[in-house]
Amino acid sequence: MDWDEAEHDVRKLYDAWIDGWNSKDAGAMAEICDENCTIIGFDGSVMRGRAEVHSTLEGIFSNNPTGRYVKSVRAVGFPADGIAIIDSVVGMVLRGKSDINPSVNAVQSMVAVNREHGWRILHFQNTPAAYHGRPLESEKLTEELRMLIPDAWYFEKN
Repeated sequence: MDWDEAEHDVRKLYDAWIDGWNSKDAGAMAEICDENCTIIGFDGSVMRGRAEVHSTLEGIFSNNPTGRYVKSVRAVGFPADGIAIIDSVVGMVLRGKSDINPSVNAVQSMVAVNREHGWRILHFQNTPAAYHGRPLESEKLTEELRMLIPDAWYFEKN
């Protein structure tokens, strides 16, 4: 396996997941999941399989004013051939706003598997970055993520 190419492909997979969320595209997000995936949402809800990912996310996007993520990948690892793990942190900017909402900062973990059709998300977990009792850690993360907000978002109305 070409490790540089594999890391590039896995990062692209994670980018596609975030881009799918930011564009409210449940179909695109489900498409990059393995058929046997498990996705754990910020609120602890669990989705199993591509079809459930699609229908659940479609409902979320239709019924909620979701924000957009900015992200910072902390690590990419390959514990075995054909298996990758990404650890990252994310912040969310609500539509119509121009700053991070610290209450929804999160730590994300993605496990990807390389199948016959390329890399797919096998497991994804989105955990609140609450940092209980450590407010400086929370502030530090928010400041880091704030620096990643695209300039264009500051001028959008929705």
